[in-house]
Amino acid sequence: MITIKEAKTKSELTDYIKFPFSLYKNNKYWVPPIIADELETFDKTKNPAFENAEAYFYIAYKNNEIVGRIAAIINWSEVNDQQKKKVRFGWFDVIDDIEVTKALLEKVYELGRKNNLDHVEGPMGFSNLDKVGVLTEGFDEIGTMITWYNHPYYARHFEQLGYRVEKEYLESKFPFENVKPEFFEKANDLVKRRYQLSPLNFKTTKEVMPHVDKMFDLFNESYASLSSFVAISDVQKEYFKKKYISFINPEFIKFVEDKDHNIVAFSIVMPSFSEALQKSKGKLFPFGFLHLLKAKNQSKDMIFYLIGVHPDYQNKAVTAIIFNEYYHTFKEKGVVNCFRTPELADNLAIHNLWKHFNPVVHKRRCTFLKNL
Repeated sequence: MITIKEAKTKSELTDYIKFPFSLYKNNKYWVPPIIADELETFDKTKNPAFENAEAYFYIAYKNNEIVGRIAAIINWSEVNDQQKKKVRFGWFDVIDDIEVTKALLEKVYELGRKNNLDHVEGPMGFSNLDKVGVLTEGFDEIGTMITWYNHPYYARHFEQLGYRVEKEYLESKFPFENVKPEFFEKANDLVKRRYQLSPLNFKTTKEVMPHVDKMFDLFNESYASLSSFVAISDVQKEYFKKKYISFINPEFIKFVEDKDHNIVAFSIVMPSFSEALQKSKGKLFPFGFLHLLKAKNQSKDMIFYLIGVHPDYQNKAVTAIIFNEYYHTFKEKGVVNCFRTPELADNLAIHNLWKHFNPVVHKRRCTFLKNL
């Protein structure tokens, strides 16, 4: 018999978080989260996402053992401002038993029907800065700290339960040796002169902080046209600023500004923390933070986390300035491989940015949708 229980206490949420640790035990491709970080994400008093969202966390039991988990989420900004009558689900993990999947998803349906919503989509988090999508290709590729990993049967379960693919995401990689400066050096010089633009580089986190609010404003502007986008609130900006910016190497944050010092483009790159997180096994202490610190300073694999260009400067080759700056930084750091985070398959503009580097799609993932 399958029993579903809502996780409310810290102990129950810890069990919820730890279930994938057993499900993917000895899997060399799964990357564990930091348990304390996940607990903070699910804490309504700490995560500002709950300002405009509500979420419930469920654990499935069979024969008194945990066999699955799911989060049922409503982003009220999406529902009220965009008129998308959607209930989300995320943080989904399950054994290969479709009855367990069915029982977990039923809790999501209940939340959706209770609030007169008309469809369910997932897996996805609270906002666009959360993880998204179920992996459909690339199961033999190591995951990242900003994506979910899963077994191949997840997608089969959704298909068997009448879901259809809603959005597809691609993840690509290319060796740094593919980056030839002649593809962007000329454009870099031309664009800087024509539009009176200049790059902004940093050596310390303290130098970055005064510009972060403008960066998030630009993030909201540059991604606003995407169908799946929900803007980041002012409270969320402060939360992300404190939680993540100090964690990112300042030399891997690049801005482009105009003659009036307005930011017109930005990019954030992070070293790969995948192997460090695997060694940490979900804990920062006693040695987890040392593994992460080593990766921050020594990793030769870089992940392009975010890149955004103001709508007025899109299609004007402004990214040539960003690529030129990264080329010199990466060369100095001895970077070997470059990875891209999940990008919508139909976002042709973003894919065209990378074409000269001959990227290879090494993972695919998607969200699934079903009408209620």
